[in-house]
Amino acid sequence: MGRPVETTAASISLRSIDWRAAHAAVGAAVQAAQDMGACVNVAVVDAGGLLAAFLRMPGAPLHSVDIAIDKAYTAVSFGLPTHQWAQALQGHSEAVREGIVLRPRFVAFGGGLPILEAGQRIGAIGVSGGSEEQDQQIAQAGLAALGLAPA
Repeated sequence: MGRPVETTAASISLRSIDWRAAHAAVGAAVQAAQDMGACVNVAVVDAGGLLAAFLRMPGAPLHSVDIAIDKAYTAVSFGLPTHQWAQALQGHSEAVREGIVLRPRFVAFGGGLPILEAGQRIGAIGVSGGSEEQDQQIAQAGLAALGLAPA
C-alpha cells in the first residue's frame, strides 16, 4: 500500500463584503449626500467587482448610475482610490497613460474607494452625481459607517 499523494490547492480563499455591510455603506453614503444637499448614485461592489448594493437618489443624474458602479469597479480591481489615478499614472509611459483611460469601466476621477478590512480588499464603494470632492466625501462616509478608513 502506497502513501497518499500530496496535492496542492488549486484555489484561494477570497474574503468579500457581505450584504449587510454593503447596505450599511450605501445607506450612510446616501445620508451624507442628503446632509450636504447632493443627489447621487451610490454603488458597492464585492471583491470580485460584482454589484452588492446600489441606491439612486431621486434627482441624481442618470449617466451617473453607471459611473458610480464603474468607480467602485475601478477601485476594487486595482485597490487604488479613483482620485489617485492622475498621480499614479505620472510615472508610466505615454502609452499606458493614454491607453488605460480608454479601458471600459475605468474611471480616473474621485468618488471610488476600495473597502479594506484587516488589510484585505473586500469590495469598493463608488459615488457619482455630486462634484468630485462631494463624491469622495460621500464615499468616505460609507466607509466610516463600517468603521473603516480610506486606503
